[in-house]
Amino acid sequence: MAKKITAQIKLHVPGAQANPAPPVGPALGQHGVNIMQFCKQFNDQTKGREGLILPVVISVYEDRTFTFIIKSPPSSVLLKRAANLAKASGIAGKETIGKVTRKQVEEIAKQKMKDINTADLDQAVKIIEGTARSMGIVVEG
Repeated sequence: MAKKITAQIKLHVPGAQANPAPPVGPALGQHGVNIMQFCKQFNDQTKGREGLILPVVISVYEDRTFTFIIKSPPSSVLLKRAANLAKASGIAGKETIGKVTRKQVEEIAKQKMKDINTADLDQAVKIIEGTARSMGIVVEG
């Protein structure tokens, strides 16, 4: 018989940098999960993706064991990295702070395909372009 899930925790954790400090420690501690075990497993699975913010969904079971799924980084993080920006525009639509090429947007869309709300690459590209526009980033080409 399958174990019963008691909680699902969604966090955004930097790749290979999980530690018991907030937000990880308090979120897992209140469900009785072994925090150090999660941190070690997460850091092992995300080696090579340092610096990227990675969404993770943790399923906690009745016996306080857990499993987790690491999703692809948010589009905004990937766009900022492609445009070499520290942060997005505060007044998007009026202020343009960076540029990315159509090819870079397609690469981001391919990377996000499993987590995005479409199976069509052209539609995925449009979604990423919309995110870029809302961040004050111009897509060239």
